[in-house]
Amino acid sequence: MRIDKYLNCVNITKRRAVAEDMCKSGVVSINGKVAKPSKDVQIGDIIVIAYLQKSVKYEILQIPSTKTISKTEQNRYVKETV
Repeated sequence: MRIDKYLNCVNITKRRAVAEDMCKSGVVSINGKVAKPSKDVQIGDIIVIAYLQKSVKYEILQIPSTKTISKTEQNRYVKETV
């Protein structure tokens, strides 16, 4: 699954266009490398999003099979790490 779709699907961003813009501006990295919006994600990858005030790190636990998941199921697919 593409990184921009994944961020939207697991409710990290509200819209895919936002996730795509974040990737294009170099804010999103996967395993230490800046990610393009079309970069595929795998289970176990570490996503880092560098916001203005802080960086947030997520570990991919599962790839969703549906287009969207509920907020309550988010912890099954992605885990925020320190």
